[in-house]
Amino acid sequence: MELSKFFMPILKESPSEAHIISHKLMLRSGMIKQLSAGIYSWLPLGLRVLKNIEKIVRKNMDAAGCIELLMPCIQPAHLWQESDRYNDYGPEMLRITDRHKNELLFGPTNEELVTDIFRSTIKSYKELPKILYHIQWKFRDEIRPRFGVMRGREFLMKDAYSFDISQEAALQSYDRIFESYCRTFRDLGLNAIPVRADSGPIGGSHNHEFHIVAETGESTLYFDKRFEVLAQDSEVRIKDLQNLYAATDELHKPENCKVPEKDLMVKRGIEVGHIFYFGTKYSESMKALVNDDNGKLVPVEMGSYGIGISRLVAAIIESSHDERGIIWPESVAPFNVAVINLAIDDAQCRMESFRIVAALEQKNIQVLYDDTDERAGSKFATNDLIGTPWQIIVGRKKLENGLVELKDRRTGIIEDLEPDVAIKKIMAIVNV
Repeated sequence: MELSKFFMPILKESPSEAHIISHKLMLRSGMIKQLSAGIYSWLPLGLRVLKNIEKIVRKNMDAAGCIELLMPCIQPAHLWQESDRYNDYGPEMLRITDRHKNELLFGPTNEELVTDIFRSTIKSYKELPKILYHIQWKFRDEIRPRFGVMRGREFLMKDAYSFDISQEAALQSYDRIFESYCRTFRDLGLNAIPVRADSGPIGGSHNHEFHIVAETGESTLYFDKRFEVLAQDSEVRIKDLQNLYAATDELHKPENCKVPEKDLMVKRGIEVGHIFYFGTKYSESMKALVNDDNGKLVPVEMGSYGIGISRLVAAIIESSHDERGIIWPESVAPFNVAVINLAIDDAQCRMESFRIVAALEQKNIQVLYDDTDERAGSKFATNDLIGTPWQIIVGRKKLENGLVELKDRRTGIIEDLEPDVAIKKIMAIVNV
């Protein structure tokens, strides 16, 4: 992709309405544009990040045996009245009346709708377990939307729902999703802390929130310092993580905490995922029944599992940035590498830049070619701002000696390399 042809409206200054770093950087880098309070258009750069996060979430859900579907944004109110939850959300729920005077709502979550799908299609325990998920836009009419997409009114979420014949089987599904979430956050380049938390209006006796540690987090977390190592260990057992002490401030009880003070971390966290086991809360009220192995009709055991995909974009930025801009993890970056031509009027620089771009794109590496006529300092500032993990810098003087510069955005380290060596190094890094 040539930068001169791409749509990326960069802002030179931080907008006055932005108060946290992710909001500032998302606006400055042209990832989003505000339409109204808490509602944003996702511009091409931001959309690429959203799609990369979706891809990683979808890969791990599928690997855990989950089945994707797509439910509508608009839901009939009678399903929520049936579950006796219609008034629980209060003014946060956007309620609509159509021309036929039917009461509708813009879904803030999908427990009722997916239960209705289940009860009309599955009748026997032999068809269980099932875990259904989708990735869909949600709406919650926040009283004070703030912090950009961190607490917006419209947001993109992956929500999944498990159906099992017994509590034992339901908790096995719960653990399967817990493990899938741990893998997902590792694949996103994040160290997410699973903490026990309040279930809120969704309900449930067994639940965990997944938090990314960041100074701007809205929650205070208390957790065993071993999490900072174990959460990144792909071989660790799920029960080991679940048994370590971790709680939000609402549930933290110093008298019940057995972690020595020297080993207890107290940090701010941004919630990016929440999983619930709530048993028959919805299946009983909505008559989602199946025949068990004795031929008896029983309510199915259920769980609910959410990941805030659009919120993750902001959370990643909050946890990974510097004074120059965003530092994307390799897995979610909108582009893997930027090729920066410092002398676009020089035939040799143009030819070598084209060759490097072609070689990388042939291996399905996402490349942003900076072919603009901006000064070198402006080019560097733009590419540091948008956070591309690697930059190949093509300049007249270095190229005369058969060299280009390869810059690691995270460390700032710059190497002088032969162009083909730089190409091979990038290929090795992005695993092609």
